[in-house]
Amino acid sequence: MVIVGVIKMTNRIFKSILLTAVVVLFSSMIIFTAVLYDYYTGIQINQLKDELSLAAKGVEKVGIDYLKDLGKDEYRLTLVKADGTVLYDSYTNPLNMENHADRKEIGEALAYGNGSSSRYSITLTEQTLYEATRLNDGMVLRISISTATVVLLLLSMIQPIAIVLVVSIVLSIILAKTMAKHIVEPLNELDLEHPLNNDTYEELSPLLHRINVQHNEIESKMHELRRMRDEFINITNNMKEALIILDNNECILAINSSARALFKTQDDCIGKDILTLDRHYLMRKALDEVKTKSHASFRYKIDVHDYQFDLNQIISSSQKDGIVILAYDISEQVNAERNRQEFTANVSHELKTPLQSIIGSAELLENGIVKEEDVARFTSHIREEAQRLVLLIDDIIGLSEIDEGIDMPKEDISLKSLTEDIFKTLKDSASKKKINLKLNGEANLYGVKRLLYEIIYNLVDNSIKYGKNGGYVEVDIQEKEDDITLKVKDNGIGIPSTDLTKVFERFYRVDKSHSKKSGGTGLGLSIVKRAVQYHHGTVDIISEVDKGTTITISFNKEELK
Repeated sequence: MVIVGVIKMTNRIFKSILLTAVVVLFSSMIIFTAVLYDYYTGIQINQLKDELSLAAKGVEKVGIDYLKDLGKDEYRLTLVKADGTVLYDSYTNPLNMENHADRKEIGEALAYGNGSSSRYSITLTEQTLYEATRLNDGMVLRISISTATVVLLLLSMIQPIAIVLVVSIVLSIILAKTMAKHIVEPLNELDLEHPLNNDTYEELSPLLHRINVQHNEIESKMHELRRMRDEFINITNNMKEALIILDNNECILAINSSARALFKTQDDCIGKDILTLDRHYLMRKALDEVKTKSHASFRYKIDVHDYQFDLNQIISSSQKDGIVILAYDISEQVNAERNRQEFTANVSHELKTPLQSIIGSAELLENGIVKEEDVARFTSHIREEAQRLVLLIDDIIGLSEIDEGIDMPKEDISLKSLTEDIFKTLKDSASKKKINLKLNGEANLYGVKRLLYEIIYNLVDNSIKYGKNGGYVEVDIQEKEDDITLKVKDNGIGIPSTDLTKVFERFYRVDKSHSKKSGGTGLGLSIVKRAVQYHHGTVDIISEVDKGTTITISFNKEELK
């Protein structure tokens, strides 16, 4: 743009200088020709007057014969009577000439003693000058001469004038280009980044000062815009939510890193239609809706994650300037809602089953239907089902506390001592099935004692419940430089590979008949998983049907601090 502007400016300066030079040249030639013509015409008139004065004196002394003796020369002499009759003419027979009383120079001479005039030919190429004087006898003597007019003079000088014009125009062009170049060259070398450092025309100083002020203002505004842009980019790129800004044509103006990752695109999508990223019919519907309602939202799954999309109109000064799209992962929320619904349904079912059994047994006892010898058995059944309800409620309360993220007191705990206490508690259960309890290793862990107790207790208890008679349950504790591992191994009935991914779900049982018989609530491994997650640990399970199960829990020491 700057180069084009300089070229245009150079052309304008060149044309102005050339036009000025041509106008001055033509004006000078016209003025010079007019002045020169007037000068020579004045000389000729003075000469006429001198010749007329001499001829008048000769006629007054000698008479008309004086004129006849002069003969013809460059001057034409005419003698006219007072009534206008021509008595003598040096060029033409006076008898053939008309009356001259109406001639201007004759009339002035008769009236004032002297007269003069000039007349042009039809072609305007010849001019005749007339001078007349009144003689003592009342007659008028006139002298005239024909001379070229300015037109004839110019026509006779066409060739030299043309040569002069061509040479002058060529020189003007050369000079105009040279001058234009010299004028524009300092302007081309202006350093507009540092206007005050230029050494150029003094007349440009006010302009350069103003440019410097504007340059500083623009630089300040640009710096502020860059700062705001960088802040916007840093903020949006650190957002977990996907952010996309569209213009009124639904083309992408800005997109953050989360949105690029979500739609698997790069910055080259900027300027393109949003539908090149997402052609889902819900997106199209929301874009149409947001134009009329200023807000729209929808949900749908991308890959394995659920996303919530919120669209809002960008309104500035009562004008709609675009659309902002915000998308965030709601998979946890959706899963939590789904789990909550499943949990509620499972809790209702699990609570309902023992309650119905208790109510049924109680009704039989109340109505006296139960035989005397069976009362103890029914009473024992009611107690067992009530105890099962208490265990279930305790497990539910424990899970709720972990899910709610309630802060629990932490302390340094000896996993060996904790396991030994659990072994003592479960000793009777293990003895009934002749299961040998083994403990290897030792480590201290900073955590919540109650949750760690639940982890080990449930794992050992499950191994006993699903263990084979005469089998074993082995707890192995190891402390390494970076982590602590707790491994519980048994040689029980094992878990089918199809169930390995589900055993940590709430109320899930591999063998429901065996679980019911053993009195399990179906929440033991769920409690283990949530308690391990509370301590930022991981759970790994390896199992083979009829050969046993190994569950390994790892705690990172850095995460435990």
